[in-house]
Amino acid sequence: MMQLPSTLLENAVAEFAKLPGIGKKTALRLVLHLLKEEEEDVKKFSHAIERMRTETHFCKKCFNVSDGDICGICANSARNHRLVCVVENIRDVIAVENTQQFNGVYHVLGGVISPLDGIGPDQLHIDELIARVKTDGIEEMVFALNPNIQGDTTIFYIQRKLKDISCKITTISRGIAFGGELEYADEMTLGRSLANRLPVENYVK
Repeated sequence: MMQLPSTLLENAVAEFAKLPGIGKKTALRLVLHLLKEEEEDVKKFSHAIERMRTETHFCKKCFNVSDGDICGICANSARNHRLVCVVENIRDVIAVENTQQFNGVYHVLGGVISPLDGIGPDQLHIDELIARVKTDGIEEMVFALNPNIQGDTTIFYIQRKLKDISCKITTISRGIAFGGELEYADEMTLGRSLANRLPVENYVK
């Protein structure tokens, strides 16, 4: 167990260590770095974190992170609003945007169907997606979900919900290895997977 000379230091290290991928030693390095910084700089840092948590919104249209009710992507008239990329989470929006190969808009499901984890369709933004297809004149929906059983199950479920609606449904190609995650794919691989997307009926059996 790490012994620290100050309870304040110990509490700060404990909070940093709660972050994903941050162990106690890394947390201590971060805390000691902040301790050496100017007090005003540390206040700016903590204020930025506080504002991010309290003032960040989620887009009412696509559920991406946003500074207001509608995110910058949905508000951009230069984007193709008839082409929607369906992703699991906000990290995947960032991954796809970094490829610079997609000029449509997004829909963030907030997860994938996973009965073993107790996540069903009603806990995701699936109904809102179906409503967008019906009202926004969406011509193509591209599924960019992680290539695993949960992702395939989610695609199959949504495809069934849309079977009577005229909308082209595609998915990124298998350039992403089965079991991989979009956020860890390099931009070139993910970009090619988007460019070479496949009809869902050729993907989910």
